[in-house]
Amino acid sequence: MAKAKEDKVVYHTARQNKIKKSVGDRIVDVLIYVIVGLIGISTLLPFLYVIAGSFATEKELTERAFFIIPHEISFNAYYYIAKTGEVFRGLKNSLFVTIVGTFVNMLFTTTFAYPLSKSYLRGRNGLLNMVIVTMLFGGGMIPTFIWMQTLHLYNTFWVLILMGAINPFNMIIVKNFFQDLPAELEEAARVDGCSDLRIFGQIVLPLSKPVIASISLFYAVGHWNDYFSAMIYLKDSSKEVVQIVLRRIVLLAGGIDTSQFDYEAQGTPPDKAVKMAATMFATIPILVVYPFVQKYFAKGVMVGAVKG
Repeated sequence: MAKAKEDKVVYHTARQNKIKKSVGDRIVDVLIYVIVGLIGISTLLPFLYVIAGSFATEKELTERAFFIIPHEISFNAYYYIAKTGEVFRGLKNSLFVTIVGTFVNMLFTTTFAYPLSKSYLRGRNGLLNMVIVTMLFGGGMIPTFIWMQTLHLYNTFWVLILMGAINPFNMIIVKNFFQDLPAELEEAARVDGCSDLRIFGQIVLPLSKPVIASISLFYAVGHWNDYFSAMIYLKDSSKEVVQIVLRRIVLLAGGIDTSQFDYEAQGTPPDKAVKMAATMFATIPILVVYPFVQKYFAKGVMVGAVKG
């Protein structure tokens, strides 16, 4: 009973102390919500149209300029893409490159950023300047290609994984995040006899989940969407990633040979529907991952980018 009265008093006190907004402030809040809502709808509607178009027939795509729900459902575009099985092989290769590549990226990024976050490290400013230079200048495509061949990485998955093992911008964000961690925690751990490696693995990394999750998402999206590097450095068709497979499918979609496929009554899938279905194949895996790291995303990026 006493607890209920105490909660009631706290509630009424909070209501009394709450700042009352003026009419102008409320109007501004409404405008902000309306603008943000319109921006959200403008980004969502094209995606919904792509989903609907991938299930639409050629007639509907020709007659209707925009729709969210197709009048007639057709799976022929997905059937056409999945018929040969190449897209599933590409998905497997892309998943391998994305998972292993992201792990390697975070391993090198965190282990490089942690020492640079210490102000007492000798030569720290020189190393940081070297990192910044790589953000402004590159070796060029031909020297890089020759170097990959010299290292015997050409036509292997490792060329996609190791060539960009550390992104300088992401590394600087992680470094800034490490700098903002309380130094007292590390000092207490050293008093207890912890080594630098143990401090890094058991104290720093568990406290850095937000920045690790956000930067991992950046790396994963980069690996998943990497099309140009795979086109340049991979020649074996069995190693093609999903982006290369989908590109070939889209290019060939305009000249579909109906004699090779047993389609349903809806007929041949239109070129536009195949492109939309290919977009869904390339987009859905990343969209599935994002909700699991979304809660860390804003905190990790803002803390690492603003401070330090």
